[in-house]
Amino acid sequence: MVVIKMEKAIVLNKVTKKYKLYSGNKERILDLITPRSFGEDFFALRNVNFEADRGDIIGFVGINGSGKSTLSSIIAGIVPETSGTIEINGKTALIAVAAGLKEDLTGRDNIELKLLMLGFNKHEIKKLEPDIIEFSELGKFIDQPVKSYSSGMKSRLGFSISVNVDPDILIIDEALSVGDNAFAEKSFEKMKEFKTRGKTMIFVSHSMGQVKKFCEKILWLEFGMVKSYGEVGVVLPEYEKFMKEYKKMSKKEKDMYKQNVLSSIPL
Repeated sequence: MVVIKMEKAIVLNKVTKKYKLYSGNKERILDLITPRSFGEDFFALRNVNFEADRGDIIGFVGINGSGKSTLSSIIAGIVPETSGTIEINGKTALIAVAAGLKEDLTGRDNIELKLLMLGFNKHEIKKLEPDIIEFSELGKFIDQPVKSYSSGMKSRLGFSISVNVDPDILIIDEALSVGDNAFAEKSFEKMKEFKTRGKTMIFVSHSMGQVKKFCEKILWLEFGMVKSYGEVGVVLPEYEKFMKEYKKMSKKEKDMYKQNVLSSIPL
């Protein structure tokens, strides 16, 4: 039997992200200057183990507050983990509405700034810029401040920059849930192209139609923990069944469900 060893694009081992929630600035200051701990610990992620092979197309699903965006930002290197280890093999790009965009700068200025931060020189930027602008379909708005853009326009700009820098790992966090359908279809075509080139992609969306259409594997997060991870045909039906039941719950029942899940975590 021949065993083909897949190259790992992403390896996360026991990754945890903890934030402190304070009732006010007084608590925040006291927590900094005194040995006593103030504020409430909030775990956005708890002991997340996750691996992605090169070329995997993975959908992150879960109810609001499950940790999808936090995990995406950690993989992209934007947010540091509190504990655990992360191995990323390749250049990452995160596409989220307004992610990394400077509101007071124009679209063109944002392109140049983003590319400079990614290590491109002036010659490379000059060569890439027309393709980015053309793909974004922003026209004359490219020279207007980003603060005047709609969420869909910001998404277009972010997506256009990220796909044109040719990353090894592309992370799309709800960026195709805003804007017009024509641009979303155009974006999916670009993602299909990336797929044929063996790129690793993570797709975060509440649209199960988009997830089914594009993803091969599903990571189901629940209150910052991995509930399930596997093939889309196995995990997604389980998640959809859960969501159907969850939506029928009252607020009190949802709170009790969350309490029961969190109380079952080993100390």
